[in-house]
Amino acid sequence: MTWLVPLPVVVPLVAAGLALAISRRSRAQGIISVAAVSTVLAVAVALIFLTHTAGPQVVDVGDWAAPVGIALVADRLSALMLVVSALVILGVLAYSLAQGLADGNDGAPVAIYHPTYLVLAAGVSMAFLSGDLFNLYVGFEILLAASFVLLTLGGTGERIRAGSIYVVVSLLSSVLFLVSIALIYAATGTLNLAQLSERLPEVDSGIRLLLQIMLLLGFAIKAAVFPLSAWLPDSYPTAPAPVTAVFAGLLTKVGVYAIIRAQTLLFTDGVLDDILLVAAIATMLVGIIGAVAQEDIKRLLSFTLVSHIGYMIFGISLASDTGLSASIFYIVHHITVQTALFLIAGLVERRGGTTSLEELGSLAKVAPALGAVFFLSAMNLAGIPPMSGFLGKIGLLQAGIQTGSGLALVGVGTGLLTSLLTLYAVIKAWNKAFWQEAPQPLPDTRVPRTMFGPAAVIASVGVLIAVIGGPLYHYTDDAARDLRARTPYIEAVLVHGDRGAGQSSDAAGGDG
Repeated sequence: MTWLVPLPVVVPLVAAGLALAISRRSRAQGIISVAAVSTVLAVAVALIFLTHTAGPQVVDVGDWAAPVGIALVADRLSALMLVVSALVILGVLAYSLAQGLADGNDGAPVAIYHPTYLVLAAGVSMAFLSGDLFNLYVGFEILLAASFVLLTLGGTGERIRAGSIYVVVSLLSSVLFLVSIALIYAATGTLNLAQLSERLPEVDSGIRLLLQIMLLLGFAIKAAVFPLSAWLPDSYPTAPAPVTAVFAGLLTKVGVYAIIRAQTLLFTDGVLDDILLVAAIATMLVGIIGAVAQEDIKRLLSFTLVSHIGYMIFGISLASDTGLSASIFYIVHHITVQTALFLIAGLVERRGGTTSLEELGSLAKVAPALGAVFFLSAMNLAGIPPMSGFLGKIGLLQAGIQTGSGLALVGVGTGLLTSLLTLYAVIKAWNKAFWQEAPQPLPDTRVPRTMFGPAAVIASVGVLIAVIGGPLYHYTDDAARDLRARTPYIEAVLVHGDRGAGQSSDAAGGDG
C-alpha cells in the first residue's frame, strides 16, 4: 500500500488547482477543501497503522530508485505528524468556513484563501514525507509562499508589515538551508537522507560540524528557537484567527521536525547537543518572561509558543530514547493546544471586540462556554495534571533527570519554572478577560456555534491525548527507538531503492 504515501501531497495540490479554477464559487471551494483535507486525514490514519505494523513505507517518484530519484518516506514519526497536522488543518478549515458564513465574506480574500490553504497543507505534508534534503527545502518554500499570502489577507498596513518581516526572516532561513544543501552535496555527492547518514561520518569532522551548524541555524529560525525567535511575536498576532491558529500549531513544528531528522539521522555524534540544550533553556526562559509581560492575548500566546518550543528542543538535545519520545509526545500535545488557544482568542476578539486584556472583562458571564474552553486549554498548556501537557512535561523532566548532567538538571529546573510562569500568565489572562468586570460595556456580538464548535473539538483533542497517553507514549517510544537506531529508515529507503533498480534492470533485460 505504498501508493498511499504521496497522496497527502498530491491530493491538496490537485484540490488547490480545482479550487482556483472555480474561484467565483466559494461554497464549492469549501466543499473541495473539506473533501481534500478529510482524504489526507484518512490516508494519514492508514499510514500510521501501516508504518507501525509493517515499518517505513517508501515511494520512489517516477520509479527512479533511491538514492538517484526522489523518495517519499513515511515512518512512525512522519505518519504521526501527518495525522495531527491533518486533524488541525481540518478543524481550522471548519472554523474559517463558519467565520466566512457568519461574516458574509463573498469577496476576493475567500477566492484565494482556499487554494492557498490547500497549498499550505501540501507543503506541510511534503516536509514530513521528504526523503531528501532538497525536497525538504521545496516543502519549506511551498510553506513560505502560501503562508505569506495567508498572513497578508485583507491587505491592511499592519498585516503587510508583519508579513514583510516574516518573509525576510524566512528567506534568510531558506538561503542558509540552500547554501547548506549545496555544501552537503559538494562534500558527499548526495542529498538523500538515508545515504547521507552513511556518507557524512566519512567527511572531515570540521567540515561536518560546519554543515551541521548551518543546517541547524536554518531549521532553528523556522522553529523560532532563541535567539532566532524575535520575528514570531510580531508576525503571528496580526493575521486572521484561523491563519494565526494554523501557523502557531504547525509551522514552527515543521522546523522542530527537521531538527529531529538532522540530529537523529545525519549528525549523531552529539557534538552540538550541549549547545542545543543551552538554546532550549534560553528559549523557555526568554519566551515565558515575554509572555508574562504581555497585555494582549494573542501576543501572550505567541510568546508562550516560543517558550514551549524550548521543551521540544530540550528533549531532542538529551539524545536519549526517553527524551526524544517525550519530545515527540509534547509536539503532538502542543500542536492541538496552541491551535485551540489561538482559535479561542479569535472568538474572544469577536465577542469582546478586542484581545487587549486591559479592555476585556466579564466574558465568563456573557460567554461561559467560551470561558470554560479557554480555561481548559490554558490549564493544559500550563501542564496541570492529569492533562496531556502534564504528561509531556513529566516525560521530558524524567529524561533530563535520567541524563544526570549538570546542564540537563538546569534544564529540568528551567522547565519547572517555565511551567509555573506559564500557569501565572494564562491565569492572569483568564482573570482579566473572563473574571474581572469589563471597564466598559462589551459589544453585543454573539459567537456563532459553528465557529465555537471546531475550537472546542480541537481543545477536546488536547484532553483526549491525556486519555490515550499510555498507548501514545508506547507509540512515541517505538518511534524514538527507530529514529535513534536509524536502521529501519535507512534499510527501507536504500534496500527498497536497490530492489527497484534491480527490477528496472530486469525489465530492461527482458525488453532486450
